[in-house]
Amino acid sequence: MSTNSEGEADMMCCASCGTAEVDDIKLKTCTACKSVRYCSINCQRDHRPQHKRACKKRAAELHDELLFKQPESTNEGDCPICCLPISLDNDKSTSMSCCSKVICDGCVHSYDIRIFQESLEPTCPFCRHPAPKSKDEEIKNIMKRVNANDPVAMVQMGLRRYEAGDYDSAFEYVNKAAEFGDAKGHYELSIFYHEGTGVEKDMKKKVYHLEQAAIGGHAGARHNLGCVEEGNGRMDRAIKHWVIAAALGRDASLDNLKVCFRVGLVTKEDFAAALRAHQAVIEATKSPQREAAEEARVER
Repeated sequence: MSTNSEGEADMMCCASCGTAEVDDIKLKTCTACKSVRYCSINCQRDHRPQHKRACKKRAAELHDELLFKQPESTNEGDCPICCLPISLDNDKSTSMSCCSKVICDGCVHSYDIRIFQESLEPTCPFCRHPAPKSKDEEIKNIMKRVNANDPVAMVQMGLRRYEAGDYDSAFEYVNKAAEFGDAKGHYELSIFYHEGTGVEKDMKKKVYHLEQAAIGGHAGARHNLGCVEEGNGRMDRAIKHWVIAAALGRDASLDNLKVCFRVGLVTKEDFAAALRAHQAVIEATKSPQREAAEEARVER
């Protein structure tokens, strides 16, 4: 019988007492390793001493499988108007206070030209909500989204409170965003725990939130995890993180891989693959509209 078949058979019975799953007996899977099942809490407790080591090993394997999986895209996603990937350069996109959509500068620039040429009232390029006429009105728009449980707006509000020096409120906003699974919320929390601003420094929590953000496609968090692993002397894991981050468009990760290649830690083939992936994702963010927006920004 194959190993898979044996594993499936084991999952049909309680790992402690051997009771089979029938209509009136429902087995519950071990939440850590997902490899054994129990008919009761008592059985799980009795089986813990002999299962503990294997459980931790399998749980770590499952964690790494999830952690080192290449995300399909960054947490920023695509511009909702032109449907091209949003650049990692925050200066090349705008987060709208009315709808929390992140719009690329190419679409914003094109819409601004239309507004000017047709003498229209300024509105959001996406939802057509009237543009805020003051900072207070902009904050009011963001708070409407916050009250609607929009994690993007929560992070926006958290960053504003952080800049104002209100670290307690800032932490509450980004923590709430992280509870909704927002990758940027997790990333900002990692900074809080790293700096100890408004909370006590906690490196374990910092790494936890970096991992959650990285799993969600945050290239900066992924790069920072590589730096953490480098500091821990685990270069194999650091390189894995930088390869993933480079493929998401993170320049600093590609630079680190270049250094690793020069000292013999990365093969020529692996570095070439990382370079191609990085170039491909950067090319995907380009368009004539975005180039025109960049030219206009330089001229200003």
